Amino acid sequence: MHLLVIRTSAMGDVALTVPVIKGLREQYPDLAVTMLILPEYRSFFSNIGNLDFILPDFKNKYRGLRGIIKLFFEIRKHGGIDHIIDLHDVLRSKILSFLFRTVGVQVSVIDKGRKQKKDITRGRNKVRLKHTVERYCSVFADAGFEVKPVTGMVIIPLEESLAKTRILFTGNTGITYIGVAPYAKHALKTWPEKNMIGLLEMLEKNHKVKFMFFGGHEELSMLMALNKIFSGSELIAGGYSLNEELAIMSRLSFMIAMDSSNMHMAALVGTKVISIWGATDPVTGFGPWLQPDDFSIRIPAEDLTCRPCSVFGKGKCARGDFACMKWMTPENVYQKIDKLMFS
Repeated sequence: MHLLVIRTSAMGDVALTVPVIKGLREQYPDLAVTMLILPEYRSFFSNIGNLDFILPDFKNKYRGLRGIIKLFFEIRKHGGIDHIIDLHDVLRSKILSFLFRTVGVQVSVIDKGRKQKKDITRGRNKVRLKHTVERYCSVFADAGFEVKPVTGMVIIPLEESLAKTRILFTGNTGITYIGVAPYAKHALKTWPEKNMIGLLEMLEKNHKVKFMFFGGHEELSMLMALNKIFSGSELIAGGYSLNEELAIMSRLSFMIAMDSSNMHMAALVGTKVISIWGATDPVTGFGPWLQPDDFSIRIPAEDLTCRPCSVFGKGKCARGDFACMKWMTPENVYQKIDKLMFS
């Protein structure tokens, strides 16, 4: 049996496949598995053996409908695909799945729980939904493979990456190394920058700390400005490969992050993660994997009934005052972090 597993984006969602794929490889060693992912996400699976990859360039060679059809025929040339595991359920994966169905290949597709998530954001039902990792497991179960996702340090950084980045953590005794990922793709998931600066200033004043700043290339100029504010801090974004960033994250005392891919990556390398939530909420199933619920800091829904108002953080604040983020003061967040991480 040969499975083709499809999940091409987003970064955090691809990272969340790792506990499942790693469990699948350990529990079904004789199963052939090929991952169809974007090339830049290959590093997430570096420590998983007996795994093949298709790494298509959808911006050029496999762009548009013709590109997807071309990719289908190229995969078919190699033959042997018995079952499609679609963990994405978007237009691109739907087309690929349809094409494979026409040649008799079975397809199992993720149930994203779109209606249940919409009910939560519209205030109809605040019940906690399945975690994304659990939803991935359900797709494999539908294909006949019950998978128990792995726990603990799910992503194990490469030894060469650990060796290259070790210098960042040497020569300082008694230091608390804090990763900071202060931005997110969407504004409704980003705590105001002045609040983050206020929080970090309190941490620096009251504890012996070193900040390490993470983020995407589009955030680099803002991260550079933040890095200049704090003495002895390190700008990680833009200077290291993904493998090296994962190695650095694995050595942190803890990470402070928004609802973002950095939150997921830090959790998957076994680091404690303090996550800050605004319009979105872990209740929809996107919380950091296996982190305690009280590590996810947000205004309770009973105190601010409009939240969560979004699954992914897109759009604008319906209230107009961004209360879900602005009500969380630096002082309040500091007190929670001080209690959780320094007590």
